[in-house]
Amino acid sequence: MSSGSDTLPASAERRRPLAAFGTQAILLLLIVVMEAVFALIEPRIVSHGNVLNVLQQASYLVVFTVAQTLVILTRGFDLSLGTTVSAVSVASALVLTAYGDAPAGWVIALGIAAGLGLGLAVGVFNGLLVAAVGVNPFIATLASLNICLGLATTMSGGKPVFGVPDALSTLFYDGTILGAPVTLVIAALVLIVAWIGLNRTVFGRAVYIIGSNPRAAMVAGLPARGVLVGAYVICSLLAALGALMQTARTGSGEPNLGGSLMLQSIAAAVIGGTSLRGGSGGVGSALLGALFVTMLSNGMNLLRISGYVQMIALGVVVILATALDFRQRQRAG
Repeated sequence: MSSGSDTLPASAERRRPLAAFGTQAILLLLIVVMEAVFALIEPRIVSHGNVLNVLQQASYLVVFTVAQTLVILTRGFDLSLGTTVSAVSVASALVLTAYGDAPAGWVIALGIAAGLGLGLAVGVFNGLLVAAVGVNPFIATLASLNICLGLATTMSGGKPVFGVPDALSTLFYDGTILGAPVTLVIAALVLIVAWIGLNRTVFGRAVYIIGSNPRAAMVAGLPARGVLVGAYVICSLLAALGALMQTARTGSGEPNLGGSLMLQSIAAAVIGGTSLRGGSGGVGSALLGALFVTMLSNGMNLLRISGYVQMIALGVVVILATALDFRQRQRAG
């Protein structure tokens, strides 16, 4: 039994980069070609200001895509990610505005704690439904989607919560660290920590094994239920972190802040090369997918392409990426 647990993670580790490398190389080439075509049509796309704007916009989606990638690797997904963002935004904003007379440091700490605490609760709820109760991830997170949407709407009365302290914007949006925008620094830290967690820890290797071969995970004696709960908890905590970043950007708690983030995060993960069948993909996939989706949206915005057409374009790209993954899986075996 112990020998199986020693060898299975290593073999999964060898297969995973080989499976994703081709997709990531193609995507990187597509990003370069797409940006070149957009630049020929609208030169402003490659201006310093727009490039910085794209990177900052991508930093939010990177956080959400890493979160979604983690559960997709286990053969699941989190439909509640977008409404979790909305609920966390409203809850943290309500706390921040309710204790406005307290010292700024304490107010910010309370607001962050409220947001992360709600994210933790959603993650535990999703994880237990999937891992302990055995509910299909689609049904479990669909239920959470509606619960979080109801919470966000009820707590806010369906209206934005204004009066968020400027200190939150300084901490999560306006500030800089060593000259770099804080949003980029946060996204980079999330990528680094996620890469270490997935590639250099027992938990990360277990995530890949559970996603690629659940039966092998059981034979190897891996704590599959605990790993699944952990994946959903981390996913929701990252969603809460992203919600705090976006609340800092808007300066208010928005009950509709999550919007299309669920679709965008899944799309970015799949486009980047993370397989919906589990066990293949990772941090590189999340980064490239988030960059592609953000740059595609930014280019079409500057070209004044309708938002409805943009939704169609993103849907088509997701279908193509899923079809490519399916064909690669068939060829592999």
